[in-house]
Amino acid sequence: MNETIEPQSAGERRWRRLLDRIERVGDALPDPVFIFIGCIALLVLGSVIAAALGWSAVNPVTGAHLHTESLLSRDNLAKLLVDMPDTMTKFPPLGLVLVVMLGAAVAERSGLFGALLGDAVRKLPKSILSPCIFVMGVMSHHAADAAYVVLIPLAALIYAEAGRHPLAGVAIAYAGISGAFAGNFIPGQFDVLMLGITAPAAQLIDPSFVMNPLGNWWFTLAIGTLFTPIAWWVTDRVVEPRLGTWTRADTAAVAPDLAIEEIGEAQRRGLRRAGIAALLVIGLFAALTLWPGFAPLIDQEAVGPKRMTPFYQALIAAFMLLFLATGWAYGSATGAVKSHRDIVAMMAEGMRAMAPYLVLAFFAAHFVAMFAWSKLGPVMAVEGAELLRTIGLPKPLLLLALLIMSSILDLVIGSASAKWSAMAPIVVPMLMLLGISPEMTTAAYRMGDSIFNIVTPLASNFPLVLIISQKWRPKFGVGSMIALMLPYTIGFAAAGMALVLTWVGLHLAVGPGAAGTYTPPSPASAAVSTR
Repeated sequence: MNETIEPQSAGERRWRRLLDRIERVGDALPDPVFIFIGCIALLVLGSVIAAALGWSAVNPVTGAHLHTESLLSRDNLAKLLVDMPDTMTKFPPLGLVLVVMLGAAVAERSGLFGALLGDAVRKLPKSILSPCIFVMGVMSHHAADAAYVVLIPLAALIYAEAGRHPLAGVAIAYAGISGAFAGNFIPGQFDVLMLGITAPAAQLIDPSFVMNPLGNWWFTLAIGTLFTPIAWWVTDRVVEPRLGTWTRADTAAVAPDLAIEEIGEAQRRGLRRAGIAALLVIGLFAALTLWPGFAPLIDQEAVGPKRMTPFYQALIAAFMLLFLATGWAYGSATGAVKSHRDIVAMMAEGMRAMAPYLVLAFFAAHFVAMFAWSKLGPVMAVEGAELLRTIGLPKPLLLLALLIMSSILDLVIGSASAKWSAMAPIVVPMLMLLGISPEMTTAAYRMGDSIFNIVTPLASNFPLVLIISQKWRPKFGVGSMIALMLPYTIGFAAAGMALVLTWVGLHLAVGPGAAGTYTPPSPASAAVSTR
């Protein structure tokens, strides 16, 4: 066992000093709630100045003249105070997230998510541990924080039992869960959350824009597919050789009390029932979409991809019912759910866990709403698009700039939704006017947001992963964690940038019914559509 900790190289020492400085800066920042309060204060000041200067523009989509408004005007002050409850409840992501989480809370608290992760990891062939665990990490994005407390410790133990270094298991699992957070093979609640923030921003330019929950699926699928061999190579060729050798005797010496708990008959029965429940939910939505002459999830009057709009919008309900049905079926078999009262209690616990998000959503909702009232967003988008059009900056470079900005902010602000709530009203309309679809803009932002997740100490789960690692190497510190995960960050950053360039260069669709490009409707047709 390579227990001797070598002195850090000059490069490692430089990285540690850099991360220490970033941590100090991050600690000095206020809570995201107060960041939004500060943004609102700056927004009010900006609206007053813009209105006094008569700043305006012409919407190239509708042909309407856009005039900025002061948020301290009589009408806007009344709207702020009178409509405060409506402003909160009409925040687009709020309802979507809460509905999905009602079902996800049951699936998580019944033990289904943990059983799925644990059972899959236990059955992995030893020769392909790295790619399999990475794929499980990517898939576990649907399980929220359960993956950190279930998959990462299990991955470390499985590596140790296979005679491989357990910290390599920690690294590959953490890379899949957090480093590849922008990717997934199956859409989930995070897609709904991010695209739900995108929709009202896009509607500042195109009021007819409708959120498509699958609008990033092809891109997130490509991330998961491309990142898997990269993570495999980094783990087996870069990370694990640096860690040194490991034997079963080392496992007995360091962690004699750790062992993989086998799934019992009740858990296996629960997984079978959950599978049947999943098939029933999928069959129900397939029938509602494909039933000839009925199909309520198809818009019979629309043409082309828009016929699927009701189906896309119903996916929020589908995710909720899928998680609810499978969690209930699993819990009833294992004894975690003894009656319907347990289901209600699990839902309530899930909503209690959402309390911090609700607080943040209140201020984010008012920032987004007040931004719309001020008309600053559309005017800034029109003027910014005109400036960028004059400069002639290529679309790929615009998206790379957004990706890099998102990555830098991720070092100090961990919440992807909080950052996107502030940025979307500006960048989404601006890039729409330059021919880039809201879905493509969202995909580029998400790619940038996930790159530095695994190397910033400000990430909410970084301390947890560090503690898990210290079970196997007690003197494993922050600098050691950065050195462990940095190769993944470098590989993912290069691949993510290449992926964005490829997507834009080839004009690929970002998801089903979601093009990567955007063509503004003519002013005449837009005027008709908004009447």
